[in-house]
Amino acid sequence: MKRFASVLLLLLAACGQNEDHPWLGYAEGEDAFIAAPQAGWLAHVNVHRGDQVKTGDVLFTLDNSNQTATRDQAEAAIALAEKQRAAAEANLALAQKELVRQANLLRLNAGTKQAYDVAKANYDANVAQVGQIDAQIANARAGLSGAAYQLAQRDVTSRTTGRVEDVYFRTGEYAPAMTPVVSVLPPENVYVRFFVPETEFAHVKLGQRVSIKCDGCAHNIAATVTFIAQQEEFTPPVIFSQDNRAKLVFKIEARAPGGLRLNPGQPVEVRPL
Repeated sequence: MKRFASVLLLLLAACGQNEDHPWLGYAEGEDAFIAAPQAGWLAHVNVHRGDQVKTGDVLFTLDNSNQTATRDQAEAAIALAEKQRAAAEANLALAQKELVRQANLLRLNAGTKQAYDVAKANYDANVAQVGQIDAQIANARAGLSGAAYQLAQRDVTSRTTGRVEDVYFRTGEYAPAMTPVVSVLPPENVYVRFFVPETEFAHVKLGQRVSIKCDGCAHNIAATVTFIAQQEEFTPPVIFSQDNRAKLVFKIEARAPGGLRLNPGQPVEVRPL
């Protein structure tokens, strides 16, 4: 009987040594925070939490009354300057004809040097006026380009594809410049964060392949270790351990190309491959 008990204890000890103890952790996601480049009242918010968006989708629109007025003023300034240039070109053409006429008369000794000088001064003045109007048109067109750009900035589009995680402002609220209005989670930004006991830490290396398992997840989820904390900590921020004892652990992160098909916060089990 004693011999049987001794054999049983040895078998139990062997089973305990081979018992599978995965590294525990959770899925995490890095949101992209989309802010308004300019301050303004929110005229419309196009998305809701949970919506899927793609690059180029308009997320929200700021009130554009001031920017529209600035653009219209620039367009009106260009139209006025172009009319002034047309009139100046007509005057320049007449001044040029008069200059040529006075030059011919002077060459035939039928005119005076004073008349020629007056025609030349009038011609030069008209040339200068056309050049001045051209500069005004160039400045007005530059102002129009700036106004059009500022107006376009009132429609804030997504620069990434993903799921809308949160909307921080609503239609009718004032959004300060550079303050996030919408957060989007791109699929490629989903990774796992898990915790390795100090006794097993020496076996984990950057670039190491790991398998990930969770309830209801697809099989054969693999990732690569991309981050290893340099300092240990006591228990993860959210405790998924099987007992309540504080354990010395190291935080590890693993990612996969294109991200992992997991939901942030989802508990996972990680094993080395």
